[in-house]
Amino acid sequence: MTIFKDIDLNIQYLKDNFKDCGDFVERKIPAGPEIQTESVYIAYIDGMIDRRAFEMSVVNPLTAAISDVSNFEPRSGDPFYTAFDVLKDKGFKTADIKEETEFNNIIAQILTGDTAVFIDGFTKAIIVSTKGFPNRGVPKADTEVVVQGPQEAFNEVLRNNTALIRRRIRDSRLKTKQMRVGVRSLTDIAVIYLEDVVRPNILNEALRRLERINTDAILDCGYIEQYIEDDHMSPFPQTQITERPDKAASAILEGRIVIVVDNSPFVLIIPAVLNCFYQSSEDYYQRFQIMTLARLIRYAAGFVAFALPGLYIALTVYHPSMIPLLLALRIADSRRLVPLPCVLEVLIMELAFELLREAGIRLPGAVGSSIGIIGGLIVGQAAVEAGIVCPSVVVVVALTGIASFSIPQYSLTAGFRLMKYLVIVLSATLGLLGFWAALLIILIHLVSLKSFGIPYMLPYSSGGVNNYDDLKDSIFRLPLFLLKKRPFFANPENRDR
Repeated sequence: MTIFKDIDLNIQYLKDNFKDCGDFVERKIPAGPEIQTESVYIAYIDGMIDRRAFEMSVVNPLTAAISDVSNFEPRSGDPFYTAFDVLKDKGFKTADIKEETEFNNIIAQILTGDTAVFIDGFTKAIIVSTKGFPNRGVPKADTEVVVQGPQEAFNEVLRNNTALIRRRIRDSRLKTKQMRVGVRSLTDIAVIYLEDVVRPNILNEALRRLERINTDAILDCGYIEQYIEDDHMSPFPQTQITERPDKAASAILEGRIVIVVDNSPFVLIIPAVLNCFYQSSEDYYQRFQIMTLARLIRYAAGFVAFALPGLYIALTVYHPSMIPLLLALRIADSRRLVPLPCVLEVLIMELAFELLREAGIRLPGAVGSSIGIIGGLIVGQAAVEAGIVCPSVVVVVALTGIASFSIPQYSLTAGFRLMKYLVIVLSATLGLLGFWAALLIILIHLVSLKSFGIPYMLPYSSGGVNNYDDLKDSIFRLPLFLLKKRPFFANPENRDR
C-alpha cells in the first residue's frame, strides 16, 4: 500500500497496524509554513533502536533543522528542491538513510529497529538506520573449540556476523545479497560469496531455493537448512553449520556460499560434502604431520561411532570363533550370569547413554558435565554389578560414545547415531552378513547423495573431475604450499589460490 499525502492518514494507518503494541513509539513534530509543510511524524519500536544514535542522528538535528528557518531555504534556481529534500539533506546526521513509498516496507523496517520519518504533503517517508537491539557482543566459540586459532564466534545479530566475515576477506568482490524470508518473522538473510570464485550455477540454485521458501517464520538457520537441502529424508547433513567466522571465511575462499540468518549464532555453508565434516579450523593452523594424524583418528572414530556395537553383536553371537580365544573366554565368563541376550544388553546401554547425553545438554553447564561423567560411571558400574549387562558391553558403548564426540561436526554425529541402530538390527539378525549389508546400504546412500549438485563422497568418488587435487586435503592434509588449487566447489576459471 502506498503512503498517503495527508500525514494524518499515515498516522492513523500506523496506529491501526500497531494497535495494542505497547512498545510502539510515535511523535508528531509541528513545523511551520516556511518549509511548506505542517508537521513531521516519527515512529519506531522501543528497545529495538540505539537510543543514543536516535537522539544524536534523528531527534536533535531534525528539531534544530525545523526550528532554524535558514536551513530550509529552497535551493537557488531549483524549484524541485522541496521541503522533503531539505529535511532529508539537513535533518539527519547519518548517511544511512533511504526513501520508501510502500507501507509494507516501512513497517518491516520499523520492526527491524529503524526509524520512519513522515513529512506532511509527501507520499514518501525517510527510513533512518537506528538499529540497537540487545545482543551478546562477539562471544567465544563453544561448540568448535580450538587450541590454536581465533576464539571469536558469531552472535545473533546479522550485521555483526557479516562484519566478522568481511573483516577476514577485505575484497570488494565479496558480495552480500540480502533478502527477507518468513511471512510473519521477516527474517533477514545474507548470502555471502566471492563473485569471481563461486560457481554461478550453485549460486543461482541457492538463491532459487531460498526465494521458494514460504512459511510463517524463520527462527534459526536450522529452518533454512531443512528447506534447501537436496534429500530431506537422509539423516546425513547436506549443508555445513559453523559458529566460527574463520571457518566461514575459509569456505568462501574455496568457492562455497555462506548463508547468515538473523537471530542465529550459526551460519550455513553450501555445498557440503562428507569430507568437509571431518575438517576442523585448527587443521590449517598447525603442522600438517600432526593434523594428518588427527584426521586419521577422526575418520576411524567416525567408523567406530556407528559400526562397533553391531560388530560386537555379530562376533559374540554368530562368530565367536573370530575372537581371540582368551578374549572370547573372558567375554563368555562375564556373560555367564547375565540373563539378557547380547542384543538387548547393547540396546539398553546405548539408550542409557543417549539419556545421559540429553540430560547433560539440557542441564546447566557445570551440572551437565557432572551428569555426563558421574552418571555414566554410576549407571555402568551399577548395571554390571546388578548382572544386567556384562563389562564388555559397557566398554563397547563407552568407546562408541567417545568416538562420536571426536567428530568435529555435531550434525554428522547425529546421522551416525541413527545409522548405528540400523547396523545393530541387521547384525543381530544376520551376523557378519548383516553387518556388511548395513555398511553397504550406508555406503550406497552416501554415494547417491548430492549437495547442490556436488557428489557427497567427493573426492573419494568422482575425484577425477578435479584431477584428484582435492585428495591433497582429505584423509591426509598436505603442507599448505602444496595446496595450490581450490577445491571442486570453486569456479573452474579461477581455481588458483
